Amino acid sequence: QVQLLESGGGLVQPGGSLTLSCAASGRILGIKRMGWYRQTPGKERELAAVVIGGGGTNYADSVKGRFAISRDNIKNTVYLQMHSLKPEDTAGYYCNLETAGAGNYWGQGTQVTVSS
Repeated sequence: QVQLLESGGGLVQPGGSLTLSCAASGRILGIKRMGWYRQTPGKERELAAVVIGGGGTNYADSVKGRFAISRDNIKNTVYLQMHSLKPEDTAGYYCNLETAGAGNYWGQGTQVTVSS
């Protein structure tokens, strides 16, 4: 059983920064992709940033230049550093893990609220 433990959400003022972390544990047969999606009420969940197995990264256009994703391969943990946060970044952020064994796992989500 694979579990994802997320942390780091909260309330921040516009222009501020937050770092999210997601630690994967359990039987993980290789990581294909690991990253963060976000969702606001009434909208579909969308990609924010992801690290691909070989180390490449992919970002939503709306976060490029402001968010940075990284992965600790020993700890099976992914970090999302978020800078210059805007009110439109407010969302539930969900960690996602795709494994080489075709597993697809989601965290429980952590709320990020950007407001003055």
